[in-house]
Amino acid sequence: MKFYSHSPEDYECPFCRVVSGIERPNKGTKQKDIIYQDQYVTAFIASKWWPNNKGHVLVVPNEHYENIYDLPAEIAGEIHRTAQLTAFAMKNTYGCDGVSTRQHNEPAGNQDVWHYHLHVYPRYKNDNLYLTKGSYSEPEERPYYAEKLRSWIQANDRNH
Repeated sequence: MKFYSHSPEDYECPFCRVVSGIERPNKGTKQKDIIYQDQYVTAFIASKWWPNNKGHVLVVPNEHYENIYDLPAEIAGEIHRTAQLTAFAMKNTYGCDGVSTRQHNEPAGNQDVWHYHLHVYPRYKNDNLYLTKGSYSEPEERPYYAEKLRSWIQANDRNH
């Protein structure tokens, strides 16, 4: 049963495309942006960047769940395990001072992609994350960050 759905009837989900390996010839997520994927979740460098927090990651369930209301608890656990792994990778490769996670539900909660996703941001002292606006990155900017995180995860994830 779908609770609190806001996706249009003909919605073509960009995160389902990423999970299934379909790329569009635009600035959207590419397969080389993926830093981690298993049977439950996919994590990738977000295509929308904040000026002082470049290389932030989105963790999504591989199955389509619109929001937190639809998300099974066992999948939520897999998402947070991957977010924690991503946070360790960021601390060890980006040298960030901290990490923030954010998740949005419904239009009033700032959700704008109708597939559950958890943001993992590298944080730096005085980075003003919540006072800045995001803009779309160029696809050629993202592999630098993706390779750092992917390499660290492959070397350090005990479940990989």
